[in-house]
Amino acid sequence: MRPRLRHAALLVAALVAAGCSSSDDSASSGSTPTGGGAEVVRVPADAATITEAVAAVAPGGLVLVEAGTYPEAVVVDKADVTVRGLDRNGVVVDGEGERAIGILGIADGVRVQNLTATRHTLAGVLISGVHDASGNVPGGGYSSEAPEAELLQRYEVRNVTSTNNGLYGIYAFHSQHGAIVDSYASGGADSGFYLGQCEDCDAVVSGNVAERNAVGFENANASGGVLITGNRFAGNRVGLTLTSDYQEAFVPQRDNLVVGNVITDNVQPDSPAQAEGGFGVGIGIAGGQQNVIERNLIGGNTTAGTLISSAEDVPSLDNRFVANTFSQNRYDIADVSTDRAPSTGTCLDGNGFASVLPDALGTAVCPAGTPAISGATLTDVPAAPPGVPFLDVTPPGPQPDLEGDLTAVPDPLPAAPERPATDALPVPDAALLADRSAL
Repeated sequence: MRPRLRHAALLVAALVAAGCSSSDDSASSGSTPTGGGAEVVRVPADAATITEAVAAVAPGGLVLVEAGTYPEAVVVDKADVTVRGLDRNGVVVDGEGERAIGILGIADGVRVQNLTATRHTLAGVLISGVHDASGNVPGGGYSSEAPEAELLQRYEVRNVTSTNNGLYGIYAFHSQHGAIVDSYASGGADSGFYLGQCEDCDAVVSGNVAERNAVGFENANASGGVLITGNRFAGNRVGLTLTSDYQEAFVPQRDNLVVGNVITDNVQPDSPAQAEGGFGVGIGIAGGQQNVIERNLIGGNTTAGTLISSAEDVPSLDNRFVANTFSQNRYDIADVSTDRAPSTGTCLDGNGFASVLPDALGTAVCPAGTPAISGATLTDVPAAPPGVPFLDVTPPGPQPDLEGDLTAVPDPLPAAPERPATDALPVPDAALLADRSAL
């Protein structure tokens, strides 16, 4: 299946509005420094708002936010700045159902840590390399003649709660060498977590919980060095997707390692509707290529544990399923690729007695995999229940704070994110990160 992706004009407009709003507010307050800036700016002790604090902080500095509700659209446009809450559950950036983006990071080395972003019409937190020097998005949307030259470098979103946002919870786009870690997302009408449009992404998505979203984690055209490990994508409508999409640059999506995750029971009615009616799917691969799905727990998905398909004329190619534990899915792996773009090269190794559709998948022995597969259909799939408006989705309980000295100014992010060791990682227990779940 293929999730709804990208309303490019909507996102461009939202980014422009956020950039213009931030510039206007800073100019009117007189808080934009002509040079330098403070190493640490506290909110509200030194600056009344997070936006004013970002204007006053030096590149490489720390914006430290006390508990409180901040009805803002914050743009972080200085290199190596960290925006950190002192209380993850008590520092709330609130869009009030009106503002598009809670925190927008458009500078290399940006960090967002230990806070909550909620009730924005587009995204709670967005890291994006698509912008000009003023923080505005140039005309033409997502692509340019040389999109590879514009990629944001180095980012981190850690211990962030993002709930009840209109499309995305935590969204990294057109960016390289980053990490989304130990965070929580629910109520996303597109996806809780999203990674899009990057080659040689070098990204780590680890230790996160996504539930009550249309899709828990979504990847569109994010390829190369992407590690998705130790996450709980359970209790959504669709758990995880790997998708090629012509609305973004760098088709096709390829080369992700999905290892050691819990991807279960994605049959949650208390969630926004998935735009194409997806429900009961653990992993959806639409035009994804050369991905490795290994040692995951994939169960309780009433349409399919994994559903492979085409994305327009882009086939799903050479995807490997290794040593996963499947249980109580309608089909463990189903391939409904079209005759226009048949899948090839899917291979299975050590997945037990996985149930498949069509039968040809049962002969998909690694390394050769299957010949062309197309034309199978899923029949008698129950209709998805009605969706819940994103503002009405049940929020989670308290989430764990970032550990360590929260007042310390961190060193700049390294050139590449730290990558958890996965070689000896077992299939996780069903209780992985369940203590952070609201289900």
